Amino acid sequence: MATPLIDWSAIDHVLLDMDGTVLDLAYDNHFWLHHVPQRYAERHGLTLEESLARLQPEFHAAQGTLNWYCLDYWSALTELDIVALKTELKHRIGLLPGSEDFLNAVRATGRDLWLVTNAHPGSWRLKLDETGLHGHFDRVISSHDCGAPKEDPRFWPALQAQHAFDAQRALFVDDSLPVLRAAQNYGIRHVVAIGHPDSSASRRDIAEFPAVDRLAQLLPIAA
Repeated sequence: MATPLIDWSAIDHVLLDMDGTVLDLAYDNHFWLHHVPQRYAERHGLTLEESLARLQPEFHAAQGTLNWYCLDYWSALTELDIVALKTELKHRIGLLPGSEDFLNAVRATGRDLWLVTNAHPGSWRLKLDETGLHGHFDRVISSHDCGAPKEDPRFWPALQAQHAFDAQRALFVDDSLPVLRAAQNYGIRHVVAIGHPDSSASRRDIAEFPAVDRLAQLLPIAA
């Protein structure tokens, strides 16, 4: 019998990323790589190629900052209502296979289950409404409430100050390697990467951290 990836007797808190961990990242990738550039082109009288040429440097410059995840920032920069555009595509929002089974299993054990996301409130609320997942989490924490994104070392002390937890007895799962590095550097003992966050893309081989393709691969969960 294979050795379980997680020693559940050592876990009190389960901290989960949203996009690419619980939810399929295909929605976000389609939204930012296709839908926004197309609408930006229409709004400003550009070809799609011209739109991408303007937007890609802005995307690149914002990566790793809170602006990267801020819908207000992108609405101001593009002169588009980003929340409204996200709502247009809400039918594309979906769970990764097995996510709800995992959430239910964690809840059944009585462990604290937190959603820890970089998503702007306008985004995470839309997604939890659409998927019906609000009631699965004890807390939803956005990096916008902490003043820094999860890949920034300042995020984790801010999270701890607002919502105390034992980092040595916490499990954190995310699809972003920079975020996982920051969490591990902070002292979270159990970190796991998601290797297949986007169902429309190929899975990734990850050697730096323990990795699974889906949360359900961390089942069964011992009480």
